[in-house]
Amino acid sequence: MSSFTSLNFLEVTNEAGAAPRPPSSTPFSEDSEKEVEASSGKEVEPVDSLNLIDLQQKEERTTLIEEQLSETLEKESDQVSEKSSDFIVFRKCKFAENSLPSQEKNIFKDDGVSEYVEKPSSGSLETDNVKSTNNEKCQDSVGNEESYTSQEENESTEKPEEKLKKTVRVHSNENISDNTSVAHTSLKSCASVGTGFEKNFELNSILSAIRSNGFLEGSAENGAMVEEAWETIQKSYVYYKGKPVGTLAAMDPTAEALNYNQVFVRDFVPSGLACLMRSASAGGDPVIVKNFLLKTLHLQGWEKRIDNFTLGEGVMPASFKVLYDSHRQKETLAADFGGSAIGRVAPVDSGFWWIILLRSYTKCTQDYTLSEMPEVQRGMKLILNLCLSDGFDTFPTLLCAAGCSMIDRRMGIYGYPIEVQALFYFALRCSRQMLKPERDGKELIERINNRITALSYHIQKYYWLDFTQLNNIYRYKTEEYSHTAVNKFNVIPESIPDWVFDFMPLRGGYLIGNVSPARMDFRWFLVGNCIAILSSLVTPAQATAIMDLIEERWEDLIGEMPLKIVYPALEGHDWRTVTGFDPKNTRWSYHNGGTWPALIWLLTAACIKTGRPQIAKRAIELTEQRLSKNGWPEYYDGKSGRYVGKQTRKYQTWSISGYLVAKLMIENPANLPIISLEDEKRISKPKLTRSISF
Repeated sequence: MSSFTSLNFLEVTNEAGAAPRPPSSTPFSEDSEKEVEASSGKEVEPVDSLNLIDLQQKEERTTLIEEQLSETLEKESDQVSEKSSDFIVFRKCKFAENSLPSQEKNIFKDDGVSEYVEKPSSGSLETDNVKSTNNEKCQDSVGNEESYTSQEENESTEKPEEKLKKTVRVHSNENISDNTSVAHTSLKSCASVGTGFEKNFELNSILSAIRSNGFLEGSAENGAMVEEAWETIQKSYVYYKGKPVGTLAAMDPTAEALNYNQVFVRDFVPSGLACLMRSASAGGDPVIVKNFLLKTLHLQGWEKRIDNFTLGEGVMPASFKVLYDSHRQKETLAADFGGSAIGRVAPVDSGFWWIILLRSYTKCTQDYTLSEMPEVQRGMKLILNLCLSDGFDTFPTLLCAAGCSMIDRRMGIYGYPIEVQALFYFALRCSRQMLKPERDGKELIERINNRITALSYHIQKYYWLDFTQLNNIYRYKTEEYSHTAVNKFNVIPESIPDWVFDFMPLRGGYLIGNVSPARMDFRWFLVGNCIAILSSLVTPAQATAIMDLIEERWEDLIGEMPLKIVYPALEGHDWRTVTGFDPKNTRWSYHNGGTWPALIWLLTAACIKTGRPQIAKRAIELTEQRLSKNGWPEYYDGKSGRYVGKQTRKYQTWSISGYLVAKLMIENPANLPIISLEDEKRISKPKLTRSISF
């Protein structure tokens, strides 16, 4: 007997003898593995005139099965759509709490729910098709304990000849199952905010996707591309005192190194995720992630001084490099906290990425000893205290300067950029899972809870834009006072740029770039929207609408090479005033509407979470056509991403690792929980209010 809670529950059936076998990276359930072995062991009889009748009967039986499946999916999806707001569901394995010794139990909190996890003897996670090497029992973190009789258990009591179909499920959310069989869902159309999820799945698309093995098999050329990517990643390893502590930003032999010969915190995240998601038998290396986390934590403790001014104690470095002191004959570290960066801006996002990667390491390896170390607990608290400190703010969002995140040049993101707010929310929720309540931890957790509630409400209500909300803003009254004001930020309707009206489809929506007094930045930012989906900052309906928007505006946001970091580009007078005549951020280049293949992993994870893997598959196929042939560049130029960036570095490590993470997740969606969180059920969802002038 197992338990589950679901919203988007997808069950795909196929005739027992015709089910495709997943690759070795996909974990199997025990029942599914036995069925596959039984089916693969059957001898194939030659087709002759005596077998024509049998073949005809099999075809009729297949048609009947598909008709029965269609009816079953419609009934189940009706029930599933009425449940709580989980995006994708995964099965819970049987877990006996009393079977674990007390010293091997550990509480891993998620959204106020405690769960007990058996500590592994080794800190690695394998995803081969038999079982994980740590042999841990799977459990999930959803609070609603609802039991059901699994279809696999029912099938075990049936006779072999009565098993006419296989059951394959998409698994996700807070834990990775050792014995989970994974299939890829199909693209489905969903309405925008204000309506429920579609109750009918596209059966034909699902069966076609499963039968064609489109997600599971690639060409020999793509296989060579993956192999090349792994070899390049391993060559980029940076060692300190004989231990790998990170990866170089780029290894372009044709260009000056500048600061690309350093280990950047945000750049290493996809490299670390790739090392975590890859099975140990295939070369996965969680040790480098652990070393990186500890080394950057050590650098956090340094005194950070720029021009006689001391930075906050919790600031994490933007990057570091290993130097060799020939005089003392020893290796030393040189860290950059913003003093060497363009514009001399300290990175706000580095601390958030560090917390998110720490949680991913803990989730993947089940090694809780790292997050429980006193120095690691202190490092998290320093970051959080820096962000949660009291000030003059009347908003729960985090005030930031331009250049404090991935967009590290002047691009008009000062104020409350969506990328930083989404990462802030993600880091808060990850920290709440890992913080220990001892001493001041309990008070800090309470502050986190309060901020999470306020921040999610603020983002979901004031940053959200779809066709209905755009029309409301278009008809806003201005100069409204008191608490009854609808136009709370006094946004002038005439400030809405013309391009928004053409860009906004009837179906879809997104989180805009920035909201502050008398200002709404209507630009689309990919990182903020994808992180909002993965952290469950947006509602499930909003997440679906974001995917709808990507579909509707594919040529604008994806083009010939994924993915646009921001849309649209600043041109003419706007480019001159906002960027300060920045020669690198010319229109449709670099951060000003440039195309960044490194972000493919974020899109893939968001697509899997919302049940739209075909969007990611299509984007990955575009990436595979050119990325390796062009030498793994950092970014592309042009409105459709057709040209290799004019100042790009080739053999960019996170372009390579971003592609690898996307491939690992699309081949095995059970990797998603490493970088995804479930919906915050305790937070009341805001209702979009119509303008009083409407």
